[in-house]
Amino acid sequence: MFTIDRSVLLLIDVQGRLAQLMYEKESLFQSIQIMIQSMQILGVPILWMEQIPEKLGRTHEGISQLLPDQTPIEKSSFSCCGDPMFMERFNQLNRDQVLLTGIETHICVCQTGIGLIENKCQVQVVTDCVSSRTKANKEIGIRRLSQEGARVTSLEMVLFELLGDAKAGSFRQIARLIK
Repeated sequence: MFTIDRSVLLLIDVQGRLAQLMYEKESLFQSIQIMIQSMQILGVPILWMEQIPEKLGRTHEGISQLLPDQTPIEKSSFSCCGDPMFMERFNQLNRDQVLLTGIETHICVCQTGIGLIENKCQVQVVTDCVSSRTKANKEIGIRRLSQEGARVTSLEMVLFELLGDAKAGSFRQIARLIK
């Protein structure tokens, strides 16, 4: 089971024109927004990545506005694990349970998940918080992550897993977000 004190949310590359090409993009954006707000309520740290923003553009505004006190980590490697700044910040958190969100599932999300698993982390890919330009590539990315040892989950599954109890102090706030 994932717990609040061991988890980190990783938001990968939901940027510019590319984000607008994602399969079921509106649902993706909404789910990621709920995930960010929920992690903020729970006190789970968020690592926010951008792939070469000068070429791909900045993070989708509806998402970036939820992170006003944070600056994204810029990268050029497809795997976040290939970026020294990411690895430094990730290691500083001293957490070993990673919730994967972002784009594209079959490239950056998948390569990052595999890298984290190789670094002895537990990884959950949040299926309604990831996407690719095509449904097929989204599905194959999720399947590959699962084959490599990641757990497959959904936004609601992981939120209720982290809460653990309907009497948890944050339950009502999070329940309002997902209704």
